[in-house]
Amino acid sequence: RAPRWAHLGQGRARPGRDVSLHAVGRGIKGVREPADGDWLVADIGGTHLRAGLSAAGATPREVEVFSGADYPDPYAALAAYLAATGASPVAACLAVAAPVAGDEVRFTNSAWHFSRRRLQRRLGVDRLLVLNDFEALALALPTLKRADLTVLGPKSPRARRASQAPLAVLGPGTGLGVATLVPQADRWIALAGEGGHAGFAPQDDLEFALAQIMRRGTARLSNESILSGPGLSALYRALAVVDGAQPVSLSPAQVSARALDSSDARAVRAVDVFCAVLGAVAGDIALITGARGGVYIGGGIAPRLAPLLEKSRFRARFDDKAAQRDYVGAIPTWLISAPVPALSGAVEALRADS
Repeated sequence: RAPRWAHLGQGRARPGRDVSLHAVGRGIKGVREPADGDWLVADIGGTHLRAGLSAAGATPREVEVFSGADYPDPYAALAAYLAATGASPVAACLAVAAPVAGDEVRFTNSAWHFSRRRLQRRLGVDRLLVLNDFEALALALPTLKRADLTVLGPKSPRARRASQAPLAVLGPGTGLGVATLVPQADRWIALAGEGGHAGFAPQDDLEFALAQIMRRGTARLSNESILSGPGLSALYRALAVVDGAQPVSLSPAQVSARALDSSDARAVRAVDVFCAVLGAVAGDIALITGARGGVYIGGGIAPRLAPLLEKSRFRARFDDKAAQRDYVGAIPTWLISAPVPALSGAVEALRADS
């Protein structure tokens, strides 16, 4: 949950840094003396901002989560975090849910935007990297331990990824993120894209019926239209129409909760379709990218649905590729259970840039 903030006075700031919000957050043990050479890392999605500090490449610490609705822009949340921790970072890496090109960054599923040059001046850091959030998540993949991963599907190969094969990661949250990690000599290169906006391809009669309903009022039905928080809610409403019932609007959290406790049969069906489509899209991405090293599922929704996702049609639909069944059948699929993997990826990006 995002911390509630109380005005307590000025946090420590390096000369030239405009920290205009002064606060301390729940879960941070007072205001500490800043360590030399701290890096600020943040994962900024369409709903939440997660921030942490790294001692020049160490595991992120003092991680806090902020609700985007509580702040006018990313700087306001980051300034509150820095004032709370008393940190004066020398470098920062922001993983953002947006395409990154040029100085101006505009979020896909949020009204937030910022200038990279102006934000660097306001934060007072010597270096500022801005990359796509799933690019950062891809960079974190080689650092994940077995305890950070859950095998998806009884037929998923259990062998760890091949060391010299591409990896792919996708994950539904406020939107649908996709990225690829490619080995290059002694390092990895992350390829960011907007694969979540590729067109949705229904594969059975129910999916065709749902697509007909869900495309009403929209110019285009994308994978993100299904595989996202809003998409899960839309699936629940569309299933009601298929059933000839009056559609009811529920939040993604409500649909998930009702499916997990089996209190709502339609919610269970919505999650079943969601997981099946996620498997189909993950398999398509494996075919497109050649991700023989493994396909990883991240984002904010899948870990919460883990008990249902593990028993779902995810892997069956991943493998259902006709002539290429054997190709994808050899590719392992994993659910990322690490709490803030994109922050680790942001650290890796700064390390590589040092």
